[in-house]
Amino acid sequence: MTFGFAPSAATSISSSSGSASRLARMLEPSEWAAAGIPLLRNPREVVSGLHSRHRPTPATAVVAVLDHEERLAASASFVRRSVPADGWEFRNALLAHLRRVLPHDLRRRAPVRTAVLLYCREGDERWTEEDGAWMWGLRDACTLHGLRCGAYITLTRGGWQVLGEGRGGRQPSSDSRPAALGDVGSELGALTPRTASGAAEPLRRTAAR
Repeated sequence: MTFGFAPSAATSISSSSGSASRLARMLEPSEWAAAGIPLLRNPREVVSGLHSRHRPTPATAVVAVLDHEERLAASASFVRRSVPADGWEFRNALLAHLRRVLPHDLRRRAPVRTAVLLYCREGDERWTEEDGAWMWGLRDACTLHGLRCGAYITLTRGGWQVLGEGRGGRQPSSDSRPAALGDVGSELGALTPRTASGAAEPLRRTAAR
């Protein structure tokens, strides 16, 4: 005979409350589209450049900060922890990495730089609750770091997709080999990301393959 204990009412309520809180910390595509997120002038170049620089694999997030001319000021990548999708957890992770590579802009009257997020994951281009949690986390991290909230981009085997905009492409994808940095001519301009020490580091944008 096997004996056990049924979960208490308090445990059930706590679990339901936690699930409800996580659901509140995510954004639907319609909410994201209505938030006035600035459009990237050339998302393919931004995606290709970040893909070449960080070589993301599934569960890797790449957060990048662009100046008003869409040049790269700083970027960082990290692998998502195996925990339930929660915008609060994602916000904390994004904010921690932003603080390591870029001073905040909280003293400015209005944001002058924009943060974008590229997330490499399994599945197709359709929105998921995990995407909604990343959107919530990106928006909140930008507010706390004095940045304008920019595009959220997914990278899957089928290619890349700017969620909320309907723009995307087949290359690069999560399976494609990153192009070498500096493959593109000077007409595309130079990106100048900053390291954690604040020193400028030259970087060329890469062409879409």
